[in-house]
Amino acid sequence: MPDVGGIAGERLKSFIERIERLEEEKRTLAEDIKEIYAEAKGTGFDTKIMRQLIRIRKRDQDELDEEESLLDVYKRALGMLPDAAPQAPQAPQAQAAE
Repeated sequence: MPDVGGIAGERLKSFIERIERLEEEKRTLAEDIKEIYAEAKGTGFDTKIMRQLIRIRKRDQDELDEEESLLDVYKRALGMLPDAAPQAPQAPQAQAAE
């Protein structure tokens, strides 16, 4: 292909074809994943929970820890969790000398 308007036609065509191939591979992989979820659902697994686990496994551990900590704080504020903050032990009172 000749250059048109300063654009290398063959180079552009190469990019487009590579993207098209990858898009087709992506569709095929999506279909394969869908089949795996269907198989898991057929054996009794909850696919919504499986998807959530996959999202969690992709995330950074520090980010997850921070999110879980904040979630616990919010739940406690709403009374959804028992207050688990340890109370400071009271020091014994000194008895006055007799």
